[in-house]
Order: sequence, then structure tokens, then C-alpha cells
Amino acid sequence: MTIASSNGSNRFQSPLVPDFTEAITTRPDRNTHDGREPDLHPPQEEQMDEMVEAVRTLLLGVGEDPEREGLLKTPKRVAEAMRFLTSGYNQSLEEIVNGAIFDEGHSEMVLVRDINVFSLCEHHMLPFMGKAHVAYIPNQKVVGLSKLARIVEMYSRRLQVQERLTRQIAEAVQTILEPQGVAVVIEATHMCMVMRGVQKPGSWTVTSAMVGVFEEKHKTREEFFNLIRHQAAIF
Repeated sequence: MTIASSNGSNRFQSPLVPDFTEAITTRPDRNTHDGREPDLHPPQEEQMDEMVEAVRTLLLGVGEDPEREGLLKTPKRVAEAMRFLTSGYNQSLEEIVNGAIFDEGHSEMVLVRDINVFSLCEHHMLPFMGKAHVAYIPNQKVVGLSKLARIVEMYSRRLQVQERLTRQIAEAVQTILEPQGVAVVIEATHMCMVMRGVQKPGSWTVTSAMVGVFEEKHKTREEFFNLIRHQAAIF
């Protein structure tokens, strides 16, 4: 499910109301190359010089002088920042989880909400940021709570679209735990809609991915949405 809204239009009812969670036909996965898996490869250290030179070319292209004092180190800084912001390509699910799966005999919902998300839109390479809520119903086994946040971080530190990011997180939790069900909701604002293009500050996008009992049972979905709807009052 994807819901988008903007402060410049009539406000819709909250996207976290269960009525909005009925199944919607999803678009084909565009994260492929002619239907095949994309040819991803770990970044090579020798490519750093090429990245630095590419940033220098961009500065020239916008009419700047890369030799002036304030920009002398900018190409290297930008290249290093891009490596950090896309460091999820260098991580794997196995590395992230690191065996932190425990047989606790637990079968009630586990939810980690309000996980900060920062990612780069693959269309314009501008940031989108917001919150992720990740829940699952164990099939006796649980995973360390911090691992859910690390899974969100790994997939968000790649060039992304919010819809795919949401689905990848859900599929990752399903893969490592084989639980009764997984639910993921991401609420985010996109700088490609704020800084350029339609230029609508205050707009936000909500995406969801439901697997297993969350997809099949209305009451289970409703419990999840109720838990993420209210404001936390811990601090």
C-alpha cells in the first residue's frame, strides 16, 4: 500500500486506519535489468578517484570554480559521503543478524516503531527521510530487537524507492525468522518533492508491506495499526 498526501491539498483520513489496508495490486519490480537481477558489485577503492573527478565535473557544470578555497576538498568529501550513504551495498543479512536468533517460545506480536530512516531516492539521488515501524508475530523464535533497526538501516543505505525499501525489509524479516507474519510501514518525506519538481513542503508518503497473518487477518492488521497510531509517551 502506498499513500501520499500534501499539506497543499485536502487532508485525507489517517493512512494508518485499517480501512486503507485492503490488498492492492502491486507494480512489477523495477529493481531489475530486463527482468534479470541487477549487476551489483562492491565498490573498488580505485574508483574513488573517478568519483572525486565526477564531482569536480559537476561543480564545473553548475558554473562553479572547484579551485576556490571553499570547494577545494568538496569533491573528496562528497565522494566519501556517497560511499557512507550507500554502505548498505556492502552488507548482508547474515552479517547484520550475526546469529542473534533465539528460541523463546513467544507467539505474540513484537513491534519496533519509530525507527529513523534516511535514504537516497534513486531517481534524483536526493534524500528521503522518516520513520519505519516493523512488527512480526514469532513462530517461537525471536531476533534481537536492534537487528530490526539494523535491517532497516542496511536497506535504506542504498539507492532506493520507498515502496521497494518497505518490501525488502518485510521480506528480510520473513527470511531470517519464518514467522507467522510480518508488517512494515514507512512514513517519509521526499526532498525530490520538496526541493525541486512539484515543490511541496510538508508532503509525506506512507507505504506498507504485509506478509502472512498480517495480510490474511483483519484483526491482526488492526492491532498493528492501532499500536503505531498512538504517540509514544515513554520519555
